[in-house]
Amino acid sequence: MPELPEVETVVRDLRPRAIGRTITAVRVGAKQLRTPWDAAWGPGVVGRRVEALRRRGKWIVVEFDTPRLVVHLGMTGQFTAVAAGVPEPDHLHLVFALDDGCELRFRDVRRFGSVARFADDAAVEAFFAEAGLGPEPFGLDPAAFRAAVRGSARTLKAILLDQTVVAGVGNIYADEACARAGLHPARVGNSLTPAECDRLRTAIEGVLTTAIEARGSTIRDYVGGSGLAGGFQLAHLVYGRTGERCRTCGRAIERIVLTGRSSHFCPNCQPTRGGGTGGRSDSGTKAKKPVRPRPKPS
Repeated sequence: MPELPEVETVVRDLRPRAIGRTITAVRVGAKQLRTPWDAAWGPGVVGRRVEALRRRGKWIVVEFDTPRLVVHLGMTGQFTAVAAGVPEPDHLHLVFALDDGCELRFRDVRRFGSVARFADDAAVEAFFAEAGLGPEPFGLDPAAFRAAVRGSARTLKAILLDQTVVAGVGNIYADEACARAGLHPARVGNSLTPAECDRLRTAIEGVLTTAIEARGSTIRDYVGGSGLAGGFQLAHLVYGRTGERCRTCGRAIERIVLTGRSSHFCPNCQPTRGGGTGGRSDSGTKAKKPVRPRPKPS
């Protein structure tokens, strides 16, 4: 699933192609996305000029003068800007034609993504508030972050995946942040010292910043708004590197499952505390994944 660096890359790629352009038509594919596109939304955006694009957590907000489009890439979504003459790919669900002959295309193989219309900023912010979307990871308040982590008996992996604690971090960057901080992802929050919390907070911001600079991580389907793949997967310390050697100490990277998600770590650089990892091997029943809230658009 695209996480903050990937979504930020999409937004940065789309801005010069879309801002200042007017939507001239909307075409809808035959199959529905997670949030079905309402036929009444098309007339509300046709003729509107794109004023801004921004990211909030893993969400993209396209701003017109009044209505807003809120986009989530789901697991396999791609939101790209191309010339209208470029052949259309399969699994194309929405096309927004622009007045310069360009198109914004939303493609999603698994159809877990969504594009929904909201009346204004207040409606968008109300949706984010209802979803409990927490603070952005850049410039996190140190005391608030320490309190959130040390006040929890959950694993660090579970805490970092909780979008109410910090918005935008997913499976890849939770593992990478823990690796940078030298903390085992199965350690529970209330076992951390204040200094370890500060180290983790710094690692989160650092790994996300570096990943954005590398255009995110392309593991399977992700491409940026220009259609280019990311490159940060080549610099991963642990994620997806089970059995490979740690770049620091040479020990083999291990994998366990926490919160129903694959979790990767170096057993030497990220020691456990308090009796084991708290995870399990690749066999067994996985925990249920948290459900992403559906938009309630207007």
